[in-house]
Amino acid sequence: MQTKICQEMKVSPTIDVSWEIERRIDFIKQCLINSGLTSLVLGISGGQDSTLAGRLCQLAVEGLNQQGEEKYKLVAVRLPYKIQIDELDCQDALAFIDPDQIITYNISEVVDSHVNQLAAMGITISDFHKGNIKARERMVAQYAIAAAEHGLVVGTDHSAEAITGFYTKFGDGAADIAPLFGLNKRQGKMLLQHLGCPKHLYLKVPTADLEDDQPALADEVALGVTYNQIDDYLEGKQVENCASDIIESHYRKSSHKRNPVKTIYH
Repeated sequence: MQTKICQEMKVSPTIDVSWEIERRIDFIKQCLINSGLTSLVLGISGGQDSTLAGRLCQLAVEGLNQQGEEKYKLVAVRLPYKIQIDELDCQDALAFIDPDQIITYNISEVVDSHVNQLAAMGITISDFHKGNIKARERMVAQYAIAAAEHGLVVGTDHSAEAITGFYTKFGDGAADIAPLFGLNKRQGKMLLQHLGCPKHLYLKVPTADLEDDQPALADEVALGVTYNQIDDYLEGKQVENCASDIIESHYRKSSHKRNPVKTIYH
């Protein structure tokens, strides 16, 4: 099963960091050119993944603008729920990315409105599922901004997330392009290090930070397995049986997230 999953997730055991950066920048450029649109829209959380995707996107639009008429831009979107615990990291990430435009939209009012209206109808939303509403509302906002700015929405999903399905279906899992796919977590760190990113942004503990009752819950706690174990698995290395079992269980349970919506034909 590991061989099958590794083939699907496209992670190479070793990478040429400079080449990976260049080919992903070229991928973003080509997607933007082919779309006929003029901007990239990306939510910035202050974590490793959005920081890496953001910097690659900014380098892509700068490269395109140097080749001809300056018309392309990166729109970085801050989407906090009330006050974000690691807001300083978000600002540091924005300074590193250096986007052309920054938009801040606090999702708390609309998320709480959804939850309260459903409660008035007798429908109770758990804290966990409220987290999914947060993720989906963030994507609603990004697509609204993309429509106004003639842009593509950029996703931050990479292979260490894809294998476990550690994202919200139709939330942060929804996007027009996913330039980080094929990388695992440690390889993303390598790219950021090469790009000169401040260490604290790629060394910080990864968290989805979606639950009010468990703020900043570490991904590895939620998953029950470490990213080092996931990365080793994706690189085809042998991992402990207990870790392998957990990874493959997450993979099976989350298959619906990676597959098209079911129809009578598939």
